[in-house]
Amino acid sequence: MIAPGSTASLSIERPAAGGRMIARAGGQIVLVSGAIPGERVQARIDRVAKGVAYADAIAIEEPSPDRREPFVDPVCGGSLYAHIAYPRQLAIKAEVIADAFRRIGRLGLPAPVAVAASPEEGYRMRARLHVRGRRVGFFREGTHDICDARATRQLLPASCDVVDRLSAALRSLGVDAVREIELSENVDATERAVHFETAERVDRRILAKLASVDGVTPAEHVTDTLRLGENRITLRRHVQAFFQGNRYLLADLVSHVVERVPAGAAVADLYAGAGLFAVAAATVRDATVWAVEGDLFAADDLRANAAGLAGRVTVIKGAVESFSRLGQSPFDKAQGDREPVERSAVGSRVEIETVIVDPPRTGMSREALDAVLGIRAATIVYVSCDVATLARDARRIVDAGYAISRVDAFDLFPNTPHVETVVVFAR
Repeated sequence: MIAPGSTASLSIERPAAGGRMIARAGGQIVLVSGAIPGERVQARIDRVAKGVAYADAIAIEEPSPDRREPFVDPVCGGSLYAHIAYPRQLAIKAEVIADAFRRIGRLGLPAPVAVAASPEEGYRMRARLHVRGRRVGFFREGTHDICDARATRQLLPASCDVVDRLSAALRSLGVDAVREIELSENVDATERAVHFETAERVDRRILAKLASVDGVTPAEHVTDTLRLGENRITLRRHVQAFFQGNRYLLADLVSHVVERVPAGAAVADLYAGAGLFAVAAATVRDATVWAVEGDLFAADDLRANAAGLAGRVTVIKGAVESFSRLGQSPFDKAQGDREPVERSAVGSRVEIETVIVDPPRTGMSREALDAVLGIRAATIVYVSCDVATLARDARRIVDAGYAISRVDAFDLFPNTPHVETVVVFAR
């Protein structure tokens, strides 16, 4: 009987999004953590909800040849796949992408998905570290218990040294109000900024002492220079602004996206962030880009990064939902926080050829997707970190008259179930 606390011998069939694997017991679906497809495991049922059981593998009866000894407790943040050999991780992620499109979007893919590999250690440029008591680190999955960030190998050793020094400084200064530490560093780790979130007001002088710890850049921004073929782009970004987090695959991801942009094209870059794709498209493809970003920190970075591009990138500060039908009218008047657009830069009609979207994990809202579809661009390049919301949105895009021309993935998050997917839709 499948009930919380009971155990069962289960054959693992296939992966599920989120890190668990699918098995069946008496016809009931069981989502098992710590397993690999093809294995037989002894699993303990943790809970049953909405007809689905959730279980943890407690013994491996028939192990997969792809099982390895995990280098860290797999439930320490960002390590759920630590027990799986890395090549198999890539294969599982490709399978999860195809399954999401088939099951959620009811869509087939034009070819098997290739997932670009990343070095497993030191890949992470951005991290949110939690402070509980005198400990600083990541949360264990599903809890507020702290585990050691160094053990996960996501951060560079030098970054972990900085975290240790920050932890020691918090103790020596007797600071109990700091709850979260945002850490952001550039690709070559020559700059490293931190931001502290506190439960109550903390004297600025104490925060200044924390920010002066050895290894921390005395600024709120870091600056990256990326080589894209024969070109280079330079981007500044605020410690609190979103930015792609894998130092090893960053340039490959950007190059892949901008290669989808025709030379000299008119481009809309939505959820543009600090301008990663917008600045690259303007520089590498000589595109004219309208970049939309609603986050205050990222929008300020975007404006600064676009300043030297001779007007090829126009910044629109506001939510993607705040505009519509870009392809049928110029941005002749700003609304709210949106920046005005020079009519001479766009003429009386903007014919957008390519739309790039890189929404948050929740995907695109209905209003935002309506706006994108209203542009009627020849190509939509959708960059996503969540396959479920991507597949959901893909269904609407296909129903609006587009076809999936290619799907590629980049393993920006080794040893986790997450993957960055880039889908190109052609009208």
